[in-house]
Amino acid sequence: MITPTAMIPVALFALATVGTPGPNNVMLTASGARYGYRRTLTHIAGILGGSAMLYMGMAFGLGALFQRYELLQYALRALGAAYLLYLAWRIASAPPPNLDVAGDARPLSFLEAAAFQFANPKVWVMGLTLTASFLPEQGPLLLNALVLTAIMLVVGLPCLSFWAAFGSVIGRILGTARAWRIFNIVMGTLTAACVGFIIVD
Repeated sequence: MITPTAMIPVALFALATVGTPGPNNVMLTASGARYGYRRTLTHIAGILGGSAMLYMGMAFGLGALFQRYELLQYALRALGAAYLLYLAWRIASAPPPNLDVAGDARPLSFLEAAAFQFANPKVWVMGLTLTASFLPEQGPLLLNALVLTAIMLVVGLPCLSFWAAFGSVIGRILGTARAWRIFNIVMGTLTAACVGFIIVD
């Protein structure tokens, strides 16, 4: 069983990984700016839900399967890179909110954000490190996995919320269509740059 003392390094690990820039946080900043914090909550919930499923899967052997079969690694990298580039284009090409005449623009849904975690290389690395470094070899596996996942979620929620709220503040500052276009292009470029995590890894 994971002791309260052992939870502290797990929490610090969560803070250092979930709170730092990556595909999720870049997209949350863009979503917060465009749709506001409240409408971005489904995106945040999807990230947490998808990550939780991935962490639990890692604890029960998914990580070993991933490390064993290189073809699976290549497939994940290709899928993650393709989806990141699609999201980057979607962000960069989005019109300013006041010019979105179609009115069909929306933040990522819960299912979209959750599914993306399985193609997000940063979350895979986080899950592999989490289980390899902090999952006890003894004790009830399910309970220990649930505790680790719960810590990641408890620490992750305010971290993800910060990036969405940060974007929401930026959205209030962007007062012109030109400023919005520049912001969207910058955020789209940063999202596309996250593909580098996949290539270098």
